[in-house]
Amino acid sequence: MSGSLEPLVVEKVIGDVVNMFTPAAEFTVHYGSRQVANGRMIPPSAALDKPTVQIHGHRLSSDLYTLVMVDPDAPSPSEPTLREWLHWIVVDIPEGCDATQGREVVPYMGPQPPTGIHRYIFTLFKQKSKAISGTPPPPEARSNFSTRQFAASNGLEPPVALVYFNSQKERTKKKH
Repeated sequence: MSGSLEPLVVEKVIGDVVNMFTPAAEFTVHYGSRQVANGRMIPPSAALDKPTVQIHGHRLSSDLYTLVMVDPDAPSPSEPTLREWLHWIVVDIPEGCDATQGREVVPYMGPQPPTGIHRYIFTLFKQKSKAISGTPPPPEARSNFSTRQFAASNGLEPPVALVYFNSQKERTKKKH
């Protein structure tokens, strides 16, 4: 994940969701055996269940992380009037562990793109404090969420890592 930021700039992930940042951590996201990679196409049916998210590092570290997953292309890439659609928030994830070791603030919702190709973005933030005191209040709605505003409100700026995948509505098989 600490590779080039170029795909994030070209695909406007940097700009639409986050500002320019310097990668400072590594994490992997897997849906079963499929690893999320920038721009990789993953069908909604393969992402129904929450992914395995592993934050690389030392388990003895006291560092904690917050993970935010959004779709900035809702309801359609050409008219993203619901930008950003919130899919998942997990806080207090210990370094060297997976997201199940954190606290889920907003339950996972898999991709459901109604039209066009949507970007699904996982942004990882290092928490400045050891634990987010209490539980950040979940947003009133999943639509029109702002990753930037959430990060600023919880002392999380800037991101330390980010990865995204693409998905589009699957064709239904016609019954004869």
